[in-house]
Amino acid sequence: MKYDIGGEMNIKSLLKTIFVVVVSFAFVFALAILVLISVVRNTTQQALQPVEQVRDALATQSALFLNPTPTVLPDPVTIIYEIRSLARLETAQYSMEKIITAETGQSELGFLFGDKLLFVAHGKVIAGVDLEKLNPEDLWIQNTVLYVRLPEAEIFMTTLDNDLSYVYDRETGILRRGEIQLETLARQAAVREIEKSAMADGILDWARLNAESYLGRLFRSLGYAEVIFVK
Repeated sequence: MKYDIGGEMNIKSLLKTIFVVVVSFAFVFALAILVLISVVRNTTQQALQPVEQVRDALATQSALFLNPTPTVLPDPVTIIYEIRSLARLETAQYSMEKIITAETGQSELGFLFGDKLLFVAHGKVIAGVDLEKLNPEDLWIQNTVLYVRLPEAEIFMTTLDNDLSYVYDRETGILRRGEIQLETLARQAAVREIEKSAMADGILDWARLNAESYLGRLFRSLGYAEVIFVK
């Protein structure tokens, strides 16, 4: 029995070629399947993206509707007790200097019996609002706006600075001893004049404006978005 060696080799070569073709086809087919799956996935995600956005928006709106943000408005009557603890709210201070002349016995014989002094006065005036005078009916809410009626601004204190105030000059008659109360009278007059000058310069207006500014910040920190001060 004879074998055809050449024919056997041709068959093996053919089978080998067929195997390579089948493997290559399978690889290309698998790669095509992967690409197709990726394309379908991306297309599906893009198609579902608007739906997801709508769903998220609806979920947000539903959450806001079912759980709205609470609005907190403290009771003004409670605030009364809180700000009354501040008592006298000092909101303006003036420092001033005045020259005061005090004299007695100034006639034709003043050089014999007269007494005269020149007093340089340094003092300060403090003004503000007395919150003890604030009543519950002075605060009310209307359309979420807090309205406040403050007490009138007033002078709390007028004092002299003894370290800076002094008698600049004094003339006493030849036949007269110095008037004991003359410097005291000059000091009292200085206090009145310093307070009068501060009033004329508008210290009470400044005190009220500063009080409104301070209390406005306080009320807004307590939750009132808008505060209006009325007279």
